[in-house]
Amino acid sequence: MQALDRTHRQFILHLLGAAQDLTLATIRPDGFPQATVVSYVHDGLTLYAGIGLNSQKAHNIRQNDKVSATITPPYADWRHIRGLSLAGTAAVVGDADENAHAADLMLFRFPQLRQLTQSGTIPWQGGVFLRVTPAVISVLDYEQGFGHTELYAVAAAP
Repeated sequence: MQALDRTHRQFILHLLGAAQDLTLATIRPDGFPQATVVSYVHDGLTLYAGIGLNSQKAHNIRQNDKVSATITPPYADWRHIRGLSLAGTAAVVGDADENAHAADLMLFRFPQLRQLTQSGTIPWQGGVFLRVTPAVISVLDYEQGFGHTELYAVAAAP
């Protein structure tokens, strides 16, 4: 595993901006993984998703904060598959300022979200924001060769 350098960080940020959904894997109380597709936004390498306060994902994360996620932007040909697989931790956002920041990011990327909520507020009634903080990111880039991956350690923010 190598440290994440500036060039690869920019490539990862490009991929994060090119997709709207990720598959989030949490750990159920019985030890089995549970994978769910959620829409997301990002601020640098920190990911945010809106989830139900009482969803299985939220319950799983409260019991075990370890998560994995995959992100694959659309592609027309297998030779151009690019994507990310990451492992890290997740937490329900509790801070009012961070909630407002995540809401701003969501409304900028998904303006239709305001019409989908009854009150027009984000997060909606019964909803919370989830913060995913990656510790390692595997970059998949078939343009470098079939199955080409590189694994990076993500340094914690200062």
